[in-house]
Amino acid sequence: MFRSKFTRLAALAASALVLTTGTHAQTGKPTELKIGITTFLSGPASVFGVPAKHAAELYIEQLNAAGGINGAKIVPTFIDEGVGSDKLLSEYRRVVQEQGVRVMLASISSGSCNTIAPVAEDLKVMNIMWDCGTEKLLEDKRYRYVVRTQANATTEMVASVLYLLRVKPDFKTIAVVNQDYAWGRDSWELFSNTLKALKPDVKVVAELFPKFGATDFSTEVSRLQALRPDVILSTSWGGDLDTFVRQSAQRGLIRNSLFVLPLAESSLERLGNSLPEGVIVGARGDHYFLHPELKDDPKLKNFVQKFKEKTGAYPIYSVYHMVQALDGLVAGYDKAAKSNKGQWPSTEQLADAMHGVEFRGLTRSVKIREDGQGLEDQLLGVTRKAPGYAFPILDKMAIYPAELVTAPVGQKSPEWVKTLKPEIINSPRIKTFASADK
Repeated sequence: MFRSKFTRLAALAASALVLTTGTHAQTGKPTELKIGITTFLSGPASVFGVPAKHAAELYIEQLNAAGGINGAKIVPTFIDEGVGSDKLLSEYRRVVQEQGVRVMLASISSGSCNTIAPVAEDLKVMNIMWDCGTEKLLEDKRYRYVVRTQANATTEMVASVLYLLRVKPDFKTIAVVNQDYAWGRDSWELFSNTLKALKPDVKVVAELFPKFGATDFSTEVSRLQALRPDVILSTSWGGDLDTFVRQSAQRGLIRNSLFVLPLAESSLERLGNSLPEGVIVGARGDHYFLHPELKDDPKLKNFVQKFKEKTGAYPIYSVYHMVQALDGLVAGYDKAAKSNKGQWPSTEQLADAMHGVEFRGLTRSVKIREDGQGLEDQLLGVTRKAPGYAFPILDKMAIYPAELVTAPVGQKSPEWVKTLKPEIINSPRIKTFASADK
């Protein structure tokens, strides 16, 4: 009897020891760090999402070969954003609650970020918004567990207006052709409000919003040919942008007006010679494989070479944003571990450390402000054909410092851009680069 009771007590003690050890292991440094990554693997946005997945695989392999994050091997799980918001959210919850993922990189779509951010806060999971651009998310609410490692739409649109006014200061008329959804409408609001503040005499002759995913722009092209605006803006992206540019080029529209395409860096290689010289193109950041300051920097140069070997293409902005998010995560863990006397930090310690962290991805450094918004400089240029490339490259580049073109903490972008003064157009903080020789 006594022997049997002793045996049961010993078994209970052993179980308690196992549980105690297990709990301790969860707060210590793990051998693996599981991260979830949402990206478009299907649908029209896969033109960004698939290259970003390739970038994540390539860069995580490099990080793990160098020891991972403070000795913990990074193990990614990819989730397709193209499945729709309900299923995306279900998968997001599943990997966090069932697989024990404590860090998520989400997302490309601003709609996805709007959906996920409050969920991440409820789940207390560290969420890095690695590509979505909506400025409203972090201006309308403060989050502890949500940060963004790149710029927002305000930074991108204000820089685009400033570059346009530098290149073509005397234009009188403008038209816009944007995709008919939140990004198309919101980015035009930011662009037009900035333009009104800096050059109020410009007349908007057409505001065209073809449906998302349109394949025929003949109506828009015909109307613009009749109106002949000095400038045509399109913040569209992916297949919509490529089709609009090709149809505009075929009918000669692109020769009659100056095209401004803030997101077209990702289309340069796909469009090839359909895109003529002299088009203003933005890079959604300062990243570009022919970066005027860093094209020969070993980190950028080696990554571009390896990415091209893996995919057959040059990196586009979603690729740079993915690497930036991973480098931001590494920097956050380093900062949190130092604050924790070298011990592996909790998710809360990591989340707190991400606010205020400064790090470098493949190009210039990025700093995350106290509101979670990343400050990322912006590069724009005009297209130029060059020997050795089957597509136009960027020339006459300029880089705009993020602090100059981003709404300060606590201010709402649509109102802040109305306060801008013309002196900002030629600010000495803007770095310009001379035209390369042909």
